[in-house]
Amino acid sequence: MKPATTKHRIYTMAFGGVYPAYVAKAERKGRNRAEVDEIIRWLTGFSQAELEAHIADRTDFETFFAVAPRLNPARSEIRGTICGVRIEEIEEETMREIRYLDKLIDELAKGRPMEKILRKEPA
Repeated sequence: MKPATTKHRIYTMAFGGVYPAYVAKAERKGRNRAEVDEIIRWLTGFSQAELEAHIADRTDFETFFAVAPRLNPARSEIRGTICGVRIEEIEEETMREIRYLDKLIDELAKGRPMEKILRKEPA
């Protein structure tokens, strides 16, 4: 009999527990919490109040992405590597969503303009 597959521990971690690390990473590079929140809202479709509620309620990552009201269709344009893995090659959906967010925060910390991070077409 095959052993049951165990979920990656990030799935059960509280989003609100990791959120301060996202903000700290951005702030160390001269960016701010409002930009981090904008990225998360863009990716998930949560309102600011919903985002703050999930942070306060310590919603785990798996649930956070499962209940997201509208995952942005443009997120599939997020490419590259994170933690040595190509995002577009991640098969497990929840892990791919988490890595999309990680990549967007990395782009913010590297000084990329918000229009490019949010995959907006130039006007």
